[in-house]
Amino acid sequence: MADILNPAFRNENKARQFLEAQRWPDGPVCPFCGQSETVSPLPPKGSLGAGWYHCNSCRDKFTVPVGTLYERSNVPLHKWLYATHLLCSSKKGISAHQLHRMLGVTYKTAWFMAHRIREGMKPSKPAPMGGEGKIVEADATYQGKRARPSGRSTFVTGFGWVQPKPYDSVRKVVSLVERGGSVRSFHVDNVDKETVFKILFTNADRKSELMTDEAPVFQAPGAHYSAHYTVNHSQEEYVRSYAYTNTVEGFFSIFKRGMKGVYQHCGSQHLHRYLAEFDFRYSNRQALGVNDEARTKKALQGIVGKRLTYRNPHEARVA
Repeated sequence: MADILNPAFRNENKARQFLEAQRWPDGPVCPFCGQSETVSPLPPKGSLGAGWYHCNSCRDKFTVPVGTLYERSNVPLHKWLYATHLLCSSKKGISAHQLHRMLGVTYKTAWFMAHRIREGMKPSKPAPMGGEGKIVEADATYQGKRARPSGRSTFVTGFGWVQPKPYDSVRKVVSLVERGGSVRSFHVDNVDKETVFKILFTNADRKSELMTDEAPVFQAPGAHYSAHYTVNHSQEEYVRSYAYTNTVEGFFSIFKRGMKGVYQHCGSQHLHRYLAEFDFRYSNRQALGVNDEARTKKALQGIVGKRLTYRNPHEARVA
């Protein structure tokens, strides 16, 4: 899968066989009733090509995309796999315009394919981050454009807590990073104490050591962790021994460069999926021993049991 010339990216049968091996390593399983002993392959006949199976328990026919984000798609399966590989192997993302040129599909199709793949990257039931002896860094940033008095717009590039006005179109993001591990990001309406309490308590083990900047919203939640260390960015203090937030700010820099340089335009209702994409790549990065091939295979594990239906070019919802 690491080679862009891989047959699974070019041949439909090879793509189907690869996805079957990833989804059903022990043989086909019926997506309707969960049976495997009563499943048998159907010979290609009439409108049924290769890759069809029949379940004798529930009497249903199915193929490998059924029950996944690829279900009921007219896009060939090998193009789905190629798009997934491109999105997983591009550190700062790949635009829908680039996908539509490389895949030979319309821009609208490429846009929706990318959102389906991002939906598959979202973890279903993530375990708490950190734990005893581990460090979790927490910080907030702002993404988007803000209006200027001249009427022009400018991108928000800083990480600070002071918000110049007007900030109506700027989105707030809170991220948690486990040092040497994964990241988890949230698009929030407000960066306040209640929001930070909920995010920290539901995502970070309270046996962890918490690292933040001097922002007041972290003070009360931090008291519930095994230790809470802060650095004072307003006084140009960025590192004090092993107390720093440089790891989470490094993630923010990757995220912002991708959003500004690659995606450029992002509706607020879709920001959570872009965050899931950047979280996924960072949490499965080369430094953790995950190469492009392994990252793509892991993304394919997340397509099962999810559906993303289409309304119009500006709206997508989970079914």
